Amino acid sequence: MADWYKSDIEDVISKLNSSPDVGLTEEEADQRLQQFGLNELIEKGSKSPWLILWDQLKEVMVVILLVAAAVSAFLGEFNDVIVIMAIVVLNAILGFTQEHRAEQAIAALKKLAVPTVKVRRNGRIEEMSARNLVPGDIVLLEAGSAIPADGRLLESINLKVEEAALTGESEAVEKQTAPLSGSDLPLGDRRNMMFMGTVATYGRGTAVITETGMNTELGNIAGLLQEVEREQTPLQRRLDQLGKTLAWAALGIIAVVIILGLLRSDDFLHDLEVLIILGISMAVAAVPEGLPAVVAITLALGSQRMLKRTALIRKLPAVETLGSVTVICSDKTGTLTQNRMTVTALDVAGHVQDIETLMDKAGVIYDADLSSELPPQERSLSLLIKAGALCNDAVLQADVDGVERAIGDPTEAALVVAAAQMGHTKSSLEERWPRVAEVPFTSERKRMTTIHKVDVTADQSKAPWRNSPYVAFSKGAVDSLLQVSEQVWMGDKLVPLDEPMRARILAANARMAQDGQRVLGVAFRPLETAELPQDESEQEAHQIIIGLVGMIDPPRPEVKSAVETARTAGIRTMMITGDHPLTAQYIAKDLTITDDDQNITGYDLSEMNDQALKDIVDDISVYARVSPEHKLNIVEALQAKGEVVAMTGDGVNDAPALKKADIGVAMGITGTDVSKEAADMVLLDDNFATIVAAVEEGRVIFDNIRKFIKYTLSSNTGELLVMLVGPFLGMPLPLIALQILWINLVTDGLPGLALAVEPGERGIMKRSPFHPQESVFSRGMGKRILWIGLLMGLVSLGIGYVYWLQDPNGPWQTLLFSTLTLAQMGNALAIRSNQDSIFSIGFFSNKLMVLAVLMTFVLQLALIYVPFLQKFFRTEALSFRDLMIALAASSVVFIAVEIEKWVRRRSTINL
Repeated sequence: MADWYKSDIEDVISKLNSSPDVGLTEEEADQRLQQFGLNELIEKGSKSPWLILWDQLKEVMVVILLVAAAVSAFLGEFNDVIVIMAIVVLNAILGFTQEHRAEQAIAALKKLAVPTVKVRRNGRIEEMSARNLVPGDIVLLEAGSAIPADGRLLESINLKVEEAALTGESEAVEKQTAPLSGSDLPLGDRRNMMFMGTVATYGRGTAVITETGMNTELGNIAGLLQEVEREQTPLQRRLDQLGKTLAWAALGIIAVVIILGLLRSDDFLHDLEVLIILGISMAVAAVPEGLPAVVAITLALGSQRMLKRTALIRKLPAVETLGSVTVICSDKTGTLTQNRMTVTALDVAGHVQDIETLMDKAGVIYDADLSSELPPQERSLSLLIKAGALCNDAVLQADVDGVERAIGDPTEAALVVAAAQMGHTKSSLEERWPRVAEVPFTSERKRMTTIHKVDVTADQSKAPWRNSPYVAFSKGAVDSLLQVSEQVWMGDKLVPLDEPMRARILAANARMAQDGQRVLGVAFRPLETAELPQDESEQEAHQIIIGLVGMIDPPRPEVKSAVETARTAGIRTMMITGDHPLTAQYIAKDLTITDDDQNITGYDLSEMNDQALKDIVDDISVYARVSPEHKLNIVEALQAKGEVVAMTGDGVNDAPALKKADIGVAMGITGTDVSKEAADMVLLDDNFATIVAAVEEGRVIFDNIRKFIKYTLSSNTGELLVMLVGPFLGMPLPLIALQILWINLVTDGLPGLALAVEPGERGIMKRSPFHPQESVFSRGMGKRILWIGLLMGLVSLGIGYVYWLQDPNGPWQTLLFSTLTLAQMGNALAIRSNQDSIFSIGFFSNKLMVLAVLMTFVLQLALIYVPFLQKFFRTEALSFRDLMIALAASSVVFIAVEIEKWVRRRSTINL
């Protein structure tokens, strides 16, 4: 794209071969429409439903099951085929439903970009669809106009444009027409340009279109959004790794069993069939068939809990990803701050008062008349508050709920609200000092002036305008007011605006600006007439400075503690904003996001290559004046360093970074449709503290998924041990494939769902997050799976082996099957907490688990004693004595797990 902002108006018009007065002819416009295409965003193709379905079927665990089903069908085991295929279909439906989401972000962008505009063509003004705009078209803008394409401003009459959706800057930008210098200026600083997707909020102007469609800055974002590849979530990576590990383990065990079996074989063909059936059973035993369904349901239940905490989950895997977050990259405006400009400090004659202290005195000081007996400083503060509200176009207006809200420019609204908090509504002030004339704000003067008739009902003898019938109030940039001022009001007297006083005012201005505040000066001038002088230089001359007003979009009160909670949990918070560096730095230090004065601007980022950014991204926590590409680059640099990144945003400019981040977090109140569609989670209250609460919920969910993996894989380990060792002891096949499927789906599934609602462990936000590359078996889980599984398998096999030796034709297989099933119930109860005993957390603190264990026990009894199920699952009825033996043997696992946790707690205490 050309740097149009550097060129003067004549050069821009010449390059575009256009005319400000005539515009393009219809022939020229048609020709350019053929050349550049329609002014719209082009949507690229998205992933087809068939490709999404194929992705579900090529998962490692699914492939193992499909092979097992095919071999079972070949051997005539059709019951096994039906059950295995039912599992495959269920898994595919769940996965397909999660992933099959249309890419609606581009559609939302297209909605933003199709307004109707006023265009000058053939010397006439006509209204037309913005889709037909071409470079060189002359467009007319007024307050409320949606900006239809990128353009260079030719005329700006007090024009302000709201660009927050594109740049992240909270204030409307005052536009100008003069060329700008500087290389690669951030969008927010290109004040002579307008950009598609933004809105004119004040004044009017004329612009020549420079870029349309995908060549606009908004089109650039759309292109970035389409190019961004969605990364696998940490859970998806871990489950993928788990599937491959289990697949290789199963294939290895099956190969060993078949080879060793054939080496001992006397009847090769018969034994080969038996060994293949054994291999299928072991493959089924190795795969945790219930895992995908339980994980999906756990995530769904977690998303419902998060919704109660005002966090709407759009994509289920994001629920778990939150628990693994190591860095939160947050926008400033509206997320860390209140998105409401607020007066924070008043400065009169070098004396600074913060607004909270003033509010405590409001009833005493600011209800008083200007002529009353007040200390000089307080008289100046009273006048400063009232003048700021009178020289103002914002209004207070009650909404449908009866709550008064300020309508108008955010800066002016802050002054009106501050006055109302001091007891002076704008309407009451204007009744006493009605406006009779004004000099509107212009970006060249950087100030506005209003003229008011003095309240004749009050004694004005001690008022600063000395009984004059009219008074002019002015407000604007401090340096601008100093140019037209001659004196300073000290509360009870006027003093000359000499060089020491000027230096004192400029120092106060610099000090407040250094704190990230927007500073306005306020002045007045007594008048004998309301008529403005013909000489414009005299209209605002001879002003008297009252003081300075500092305002800022203040931090949300709950954010500081949320940042500290995140830090305790090992999560770093970063601020990435389009706002001014000083403002960003001040807010970041106030919230303890950083404790130094280091920040990086968009200009600095433009000068860095990828490696340079990676080198500093760990040390810098504040990034200001950034562009969409910069946000994307920061996310990629963090991910390259192994971080799991949560990125917040509300504007169109945030969408590519939201999509690229491990978890994109959009704002529900101020967020654009584009940002919401690109995000994984939407904050319904736009509050940073909600992110931290969601992270805690995510950790609980990930803990519970890990508990289920430990629970189901310890069962699978026990099954594999039984299936592997049993035949080498001379026993027939200890378990058939359907019995193994029963354990993996029903026996593991019901308690697994109960684990999904297990409350969080104590101290869950006082530990470091799981590293993205950390194995699912990390932190001792792999060892626990092995020893619990081995114990479960040995106890079950031992019971079955003893009974088989006593009576090979007896119910030994049913007893073994029941012992293994019931052992899992004890395991489910014991692993509800990784550290605390079930007796301390309480048996009934998870009532669903108690219900799941009872239901599984009843279903297991049905398999043993209901004739139809006996035939299907090849079980036999057990005597009461045998059932009690199975119960007693299975309790060994529960006791062992509780003892192991006790030993670990003791060792931690001793450390």
